[in-house]
This record gives sequence, C-alpha cells and structure tokens, in this order.
Amino acid sequence: MNIILKKQINIKDEFIKLGQAMKLSGEADTGVDAKFLIEEGKVKVNNETETRRGRKLYNGDVFSVNNNEITVISKLVSKE
Repeated sequence: MNIILKKQINIKDEFIKLGQAMKLSGEADTGVDAKFLIEEGKVKVNNETETRRGRKLYNGDVFSVNNNEITVISKLVSKE
C-alpha cells in the first residue's frame, strides 16, 4: 500500500479507541463506517491489520486506512 498522506491527531487523554480515532481524523464519518472498514481488514495499526474497533491507541501509535497514515499524539503520556 502506498501512503498518500501522513497526518496527526492530537488527543488530550492517555489513549483513544481506534473507531474514535478514525472519526476524529476524518477517515470515517460515523462509528458504523469505522466498524465496516475495520471488519473488512482495511485498517492497520503499527503496520499490522487490526480487527478490533475498541483497540486502544497510545502516543506514537500509527494507524493507516484509505492510503493515509495517521499518528496519535497524546498530551498525557503514560507513566509506564
């Protein structure tokens, strides 16, 4: 898959769920759209196909869909 556009989403919490991140980034209009894209295997998280809409994304995680690559930037980084 050739990446067409790289962008970032900024979150205020430690993590965001994949479906929510897809809506925030504009890659899905609704949660239902996100669900179908994920179930169809069209979404990758950190270069691995992801099938869970509830997958938690943390600071630095990268997901790709529709030939776009989106990096999650969190203002609240985990203390782990």
